Amino acid sequence: MKKKIKKNFDTISCGSAKTFPKILEREDLFKCPMWFADEPAFVNDLNKASDPHIKIAKKNLKKSINKRNKEFGNKGDMGNVFHSTSLIGETNFLELQNYVGATAHNLLEEMGFDLTNHQVFTTEMWVQEFAKDGGGHHTLHTHWNGHISGFYFLKCSDKTSRPVFVDPRPGNLMNLLPEKDMTKVTYASHQINYDVKPGRLMFFPSYMPHQYVVDLGYEPFRFIHWNCQAVPRNVLNVKS
Repeated sequence: MKKKIKKNFDTISCGSAKTFPKILEREDLFKCPMWFADEPAFVNDLNKASDPHIKIAKKNLKKSINKRNKEFGNKGDMGNVFHSTSLIGETNFLELQNYVGATAHNLLEEMGFDLTNHQVFTTEMWVQEFAKDGGGHHTLHTHWNGHISGFYFLKCSDKTSRPVFVDPRPGNLMNLLPEKDMTKVTYASHQINYDVKPGRLMFFPSYMPHQYVVDLGYEPFRFIHWNCQAVPRNVLNVKS
């Protein structure tokens, strides 16, 4: 989409009586979308469905946590992130799984991709919870094996961790300049912090680098994460 920008440039001589234009048109190239909605209606049910998965994840790490605390002093579960195993096909998460896959298909089409010969699947889904004693976090990463990724937040607040997204264009990060106002999202922004709350649903391209800031353990932090992939139909041996 082109947008005219009125800017008072100094008159520059072209070597004749002519001058360069004072009004330029802007065209935004290589846009990076983000989609979100607030839907808290499923929070209670999905929290309840997630509880046994988190319980198992904590049990699986209990031995290593106890060993660490014995050797280096009792720090509780500080620094840990408790991941469930795959939720794909789980009855209590099937509605979310189907919604996520169908939505990812629509989002990829909205972005301009031709999916005539592809079928979109929710290939990965899991729930995770950060340590109650703080220190839980994720370092910067992408999801190379997906096309659309996303989160659904179950337990969080303004006192917990939050996702941070980083400009996916490596060339732009090579010569960064200071930003005028880092509280605003502008063309100069190289990373963006997203506020979260229970029931917030987020989708983004899987190539988008993201991380989670260190959680301080003030309040529980839990969310569901997923990856969706568009698979060629000839690989699946499926006719369109």
